Amino acid sequence: MTVDQCTALSDVLLQMEQAARFSPCYLAVHVMPLLIAAIPLSILLTVVSGVIGNLLAVPVALARVNPNPLLWMPSYVFILLMRGTPLLVQLYLIYYGLGQVFGDIRIGGEPLMRVLPFLRDGIWYAIFALSINTAGYTGEILRGAILAVPHGEIEAGRAFGMSRWLIFRRVTLPRAIRICLPAMSTETVLLLKATSLASLVTVYEVLGTGRYIMQQDLRYYEPLVGGAIIYVLLVFVLTRILNWFERTLNKDREQPVATAGGMNPAKA
Repeated sequence: MTVDQCTALSDVLLQMEQAARFSPCYLAVHVMPLLIAAIPLSILLTVVSGVIGNLLAVPVALARVNPNPLLWMPSYVFILLMRGTPLLVQLYLIYYGLGQVFGDIRIGGEPLMRVLPFLRDGIWYAIFALSINTAGYTGEILRGAILAVPHGEIEAGRAFGMSRWLIFRRVTLPRAIRICLPAMSTETVLLLKATSLASLVTVYEVLGTGRYIMQQDLRYYEPLVGGAIIYVLLVFVLTRILNWFERTLNKDREQPVATAGGMNPAKA
């Protein structure tokens, strides 16, 4: 071996030895600032995918509870595919499949991806995959909540002369959302953690930034530990927000405050 080859080999061995050591200083000084800078992108993926997915879940749930086979059967198949296949498979099929389809389309002689440059960005495919996956899970949750709405409330709406659409908009849907809100909150937390898969399609959110640091510096422990810390903090904040939202919508279920004499004012 030449001197240059020995020097290069020793540098590689030194980097591998350094990568095997956990350095809190490296984590705090180099890794955490980069991961914190990627937090807005993770939040953007969660919010946009959550809003789109929950909006799509409403027609999916309505079609699922409809007795017409032309409506409930496609909805059932959609929910089965979204819940039965891994999100990673869905993401890869959308990213590589649609990317190939769009690459073959031409508009005015120009490739579609040159006419619409944003189609080359992986974030849109990640949002699409996360949205339809959320629609599948939340649609099934909402279906159960719609069926759990007390029939007496619907009968009360009919007694007031409300139409079926008005009953659904003012009685059934709000009541169903309140019923399934804890399950939807859990689904939102899972969605936040699922955004880490977007790093596999060139989206540099928190974990994507961590993977970039691993590739550049050949250090693995610090980016993973830093990413775990970031996600724990994000989940903690998100759960506090969702708990507050749940309490706000369900104020009527709170126990009345006892009076000074210890009696419940509702029983007085």
